[in-house]
Amino acid sequence: MTDLAFCSAGELAAAVATKEVSSVELLDYYLTRVDQFGPQVNAIIARDEETAKAAAREADRKTSGGESLGPLHGVPVTIKDSLEVAGMRTTGGSERWGHHVSTTDAEAVARLKNAGAIVFGKSNLPADARDWQTYNEIYGTTNNPWDLTRGPGGSSGGSAAALAAGLTGLELGGDTAGSIRVPAHFCGIYGLRPSFGIVPRQGSVSGHAPGSLAEFDMAVLGPLGRHADDLDLGLDLLAGPDRDNAPAWRLNLPRSRAGNLREFRVAAWIDDPFCPVDRELVAVMEATLAAVRSEGTMVVERGGPIGLEETMALYQPLLMAQSGLVEPEESYTGLVELAAAEGISGGFGSDLTVRFRAWHALDERRQHSRRRWNEFFRDIDVLVCPVSPTAAFPHDQRPDPGWSVRTLRVDGSDRPYREMLTWMAPSALNHLPAAVAPIGTTRDGLPIGIQVIAPYLHDRTAVRFVQCLAEVVGGFRRPPGF
Repeated sequence: MTDLAFCSAGELAAAVATKEVSSVELLDYYLTRVDQFGPQVNAIIARDEETAKAAAREADRKTSGGESLGPLHGVPVTIKDSLEVAGMRTTGGSERWGHHVSTTDAEAVARLKNAGAIVFGKSNLPADARDWQTYNEIYGTTNNPWDLTRGPGGSSGGSAAALAAGLTGLELGGDTAGSIRVPAHFCGIYGLRPSFGIVPRQGSVSGHAPGSLAEFDMAVLGPLGRHADDLDLGLDLLAGPDRDNAPAWRLNLPRSRAGNLREFRVAAWIDDPFCPVDRELVAVMEATLAAVRSEGTMVVERGGPIGLEETMALYQPLLMAQSGLVEPEESYTGLVELAAAEGISGGFGSDLTVRFRAWHALDERRQHSRRRWNEFFRDIDVLVCPVSPTAAFPHDQRPDPGWSVRTLRVDGSDRPYREMLTWMAPSALNHLPAAVAPIGTTRDGLPIGIQVIAPYLHDRTAVRFVQCLAEVVGGFRRPPGF
C-alpha cells in the first residue's frame, strides 16, 4: 500500500490485518512524519512512544496468531489534550492543571483502545478549549497545514491539523461551539458532532478539573478523519451508554434515511443576512448543490424552522452560562460584581453568571425549539449550511474575553469575531448531529467545508450524506508540501 499517511483509518486497519504493513512499522512511519513535519504545524504536542510501541508489538503478535483486537487493530491515533489518556499529561491547554498526569483513560478513549487503536500522542487545543484558534501557554501555537500563517480552527485544531498533515490515523475531539466542525472546515477534513448524549464524556477536562464528573450542557465528543467512512467507523465505536447506565440502557441508532443521493430530501440554507457568508464560500456551496441536484436529489432552498437571530438569542446565554463554570473563583467573583453593575439590561457578566431560574426559562424555550426542529425533519432528511462565515483566517492572538476586539474578514468588510458562533448554534442548541465534509477550496487554496445537520439520533443519516457527497465532489485533498 502506498501513501499510508493519507489512508483512512479503515484502510490502515485492513493493511495491518493483511500483513501489508505491521503495526510497529505503521507507528514508526507516523512518528517519523511527526518528527519531519511536526515543527511546522505543532499539532501533536505530547507523545508516549514507549507505551505505544509496546501496544503495537502486542497488536502484531495478535495478528500473527490470527486474532483481531477490533476495527482499529494496530492503527496509530492521537487524542485531543482535553481527554484523559492513562500515563500521559492531560492539560486541557491550561496551566491550572498543566502538570496533571492521567491514571485512567477517558471512557471514549478506552473504546478506541478496546477496538485496537494505538494511542501514541496528544493534539493541541486552545486554553480550556475556548477559542476557534489553537494556542496556549503550555504548548504554543498550532498552524494550519494549508497556510502556516493561519489557524487550524479550534478547539480541536491540533486534531484537524494532524490529520490534514498526515500525522495520525484518526482523532477524537470535542464540540460545544463548533470545536469539531470549525477545524474540519478550516483544514479540509471530515468531522462529526454526534447527537448530544450518545458518546460518554467522562474523562474530559475541558474547563473541568481532572476527575470531575459534571457534564456540560451541549458538549459532545466525536471523531475526525480524512475520509467520510471514518466518521461511520468512529460512530460505531464511540456511541453507546456510559459505564453507569450500561447495565440497563441500550443505544440502537436508526439506519440512514436514504442510501444514495437520489433518495435524500435536502434543505439548503447557505447564507443569511443575520450572519453573512463570504461569497467565495457561497459559490462553492452552490456548485456542490448543483452537483447534488444533477444526481436527481430533491433540494429545496429554505432556512431552518427557527431563524439564526432567534436561535442565537437562546444559544448564546446558555453557552455563556456554561462557560462561567470554568472561571476560577476569583474571576467569577468579579463577573458577579460586573453583572450587578450591568443591572436589568444585562451583558457579558450577566450571561456568565446566570441564575438557575433564568437558565431554566431559557431551557424551556430550547425544548420548544427542539420540537420545532423535529417537525421540520418530518419531510426533510438533512439540512446543509455553512460552517462559518469565512475560511481559515490569519492568527490573531489579541486578548478578547468579550469577543469585542478581534474581527473576521467577510467580502472585504470586518465582521464581529463572535459570528464564528452563529452557524454552530442550530445543531448545538437543539442537540442535533452535524457532519462536516470538504467540498473545495478558495482562490487562495484554503479548504471549504459544508455542514450537514440531521434529526436528533439520526447521526447515520448525516454520515451517509457526506459519504455520498464525496462520490460527486471528491473528498479529502492533501495540503501542498505534506
